[in-house]
Amino acid sequence: MLLPLLRPAQLSLRAALLLFLVTVGACAGETSGPSAASEDYRVVSMTSELTHPWAIAFLPDDSMLISERPGRLRIFRDGALQPDPVPGLPAITAIGQGGLLDLALHPDFEQNRWLYFTYAASMDNGVTTRLARARFVDDRLHDVEVLFTAEPASRGGRHFGSRIVFDRDGYVFVSVGDRGDMPRAQRLDDHAGTIVRLHDDGRVPEDNPFVGRGDVLPEIFAYGVRNPQGMALHPQTGVLWEHEHGPRGGDEINIIEAGLNYGWPVISHGIDYSGAPIGDGIREKEGMEQPLHHWTPSIAPSGMAFYRGDAFPDWEGDLLVGALAHRHLARLSFDAGNEVVSEVRMLEAWGSRIRDVRVRDGLIYVLTDHDPGELLRIEPAGKP
Repeated sequence: MLLPLLRPAQLSLRAALLLFLVTVGACAGETSGPSAASEDYRVVSMTSELTHPWAIAFLPDDSMLISERPGRLRIFRDGALQPDPVPGLPAITAIGQGGLLDLALHPDFEQNRWLYFTYAASMDNGVTTRLARARFVDDRLHDVEVLFTAEPASRGGRHFGSRIVFDRDGYVFVSVGDRGDMPRAQRLDDHAGTIVRLHDDGRVPEDNPFVGRGDVLPEIFAYGVRNPQGMALHPQTGVLWEHEHGPRGGDEINIIEAGLNYGWPVISHGIDYSGAPIGDGIREKEGMEQPLHHWTPSIAPSGMAFYRGDAFPDWEGDLLVGALAHRHLARLSFDAGNEVVSEVRMLEAWGSRIRDVRVRDGLIYVLTDHDPGELLRIEPAGKP
């Protein structure tokens, strides 16, 4: 099977080599797992002019907002990346893995124009993950409001998270990394290593699981997570799914439920980078949740979306996960009991770190975490 590779007019030597490699990869199937098969798709590079892009948000007119980790918000419109960044962002601290991170539109964006974004922000005692919103009007940000700041801030540039998801009831969920300080993920007076749930204006919902406990931060919805860089709602159940980086092995997919402890760092399917055990050196413990699926060795997952659409009907309901370390896009199929029955690795021949994945009108959009970074579209090979 031929997998066409479409590029802008200036076809570089690298692009020409990738044309060959991706075609070979497609013929080989680019797959793993018990029911792997070749896929009939092609990859279109829409732009290769981004700098460490992190997230995509689709506007109602099918334009895209794209965050760049160094602290810029870009517009992709009418087939081209607009030359000037969107003005109006607050001060953003680009340090290590931190910077401008995820993007999400309010469910009523067409009426209120609220764009939500997470970013690394400097405070007197260090740097932390912050959620803000602003009105996107006339290609500018207006009326910036900080809705949530993860406390306490800390030094260093690791494990900020962070993804944003609105559920069907209009609540907004934000994932916060453990900031590279493992024990913090088990502390309920600390936002690090948690999933936070808020009203759309930043207020704490009264039915959050720990509201009323003086020793717990009320924004916390679930805890015991490491560095969650993927979240998505299941298209049938509306339940929140999350994935997170493990250390050496133990990347996890979890179903997030109110008040549950996901175990990091007490239990893990991975080991420390030094080779030493993590936490108690065990994989299970009463009162701590097991992952739905885990990767060992680690693929370093980032970005997550459920596939829905007519372009690839056989993929309906599959989970798409970007991989930074293993440089591919994973497509996982599940049975009725949420057991993984197959895992297909796409884009391996592309050789790029995959930072984000989104689905729009049945087509799949991917960001590569490089400088220059690319915006890719996956579409049926026979698409005109």
